[in-house]
Amino acid sequence: MLEREEYVEQAYFFRTLGERLPKNMPLQELLRQTREELLASANLPHAIDFLRTELEHSGVFGPAMSRLPHYFTPFQTYVIQEAENERGRFDLRVALQVLQSEAEYRAKGVTPQGSFLFHFEVLCRNRLRYDQGLAAIASDPLYDEDWRRWILSVRHQVGFIDLADLLYMRSEQHEVRRAARHGGPIEPELPVLFGEKEGKVAFANRGKEPLYLFAALQRHLGYPEVPRPKRQDDSIEVLPMVLRRLERIEARLKIVEEEQRGGLDLTKFYGEQPKFPIPPPSE
Repeated sequence: MLEREEYVEQAYFFRTLGERLPKNMPLQELLRQTREELLASANLPHAIDFLRTELEHSGVFGPAMSRLPHYFTPFQTYVIQEAENERGRFDLRVALQVLQSEAEYRAKGVTPQGSFLFHFEVLCRNRLRYDQGLAAIASDPLYDEDWRRWILSVRHQVGFIDLADLLYMRSEQHEVRRAARHGGPIEPELPVLFGEKEGKVAFANRGKEPLYLFAALQRHLGYPEVPRPKRQDDSIEVLPMVLRRLERIEARLKIVEEEQRGGLDLTKFYGEQPKFPIPPPSE
């Protein structure tokens, strides 16, 4: 885990980079400009230098992030690599918003429960690959061995068992119900990873859409929200397009009216004929 100032600088870096991407500036120039705005005491400027060098040679900086595992987490690297994948539909601007939100959450104080639910919702909302995504989540140094084993088990069970059931079975709420059935406190069969409140919310959302589970946890427990891709507003371009089509329709109606009145004079559509000099008659 990095120091707090590193996550604050990361959040600023990802936010600034995402805001300046639509300006059609080279990404290398954006990295150079943003680097000058960061704290010199942080390690992020040195990481940006390495990213910019890799970007100039290969055109992407995802592989460079994978070579800095002591600074960037495997999930951060995975998100950028999915955004740079030519076959995927994951937008780089959305990826930068995700990394910004994650860095802000880590700067405020992160918990394993909130981090896992945030990462898993990112996979769900953006339709990323669960296999590689959960493997990257499990490699985060935030999680201990118990968490890592459970995440890898979720990697094989997702799609067959609801996430709410998986979460509930490893919560304190499940152990409370087991103790009530046995008439007293008993030892948990598996390490408890989630609290009683998470277990209650998960039990109330069994059999429902996983996004409802994430929204309920965010409402009741204050877990961070995942940025959603914004729909592009095409209303600005609709009006000029409609006006151009109306002009074309009006011109066609005028032609039809002239033809019905008595004939269409095609001479006015003729362009000016070039005047060539007439050669003198040959003797």
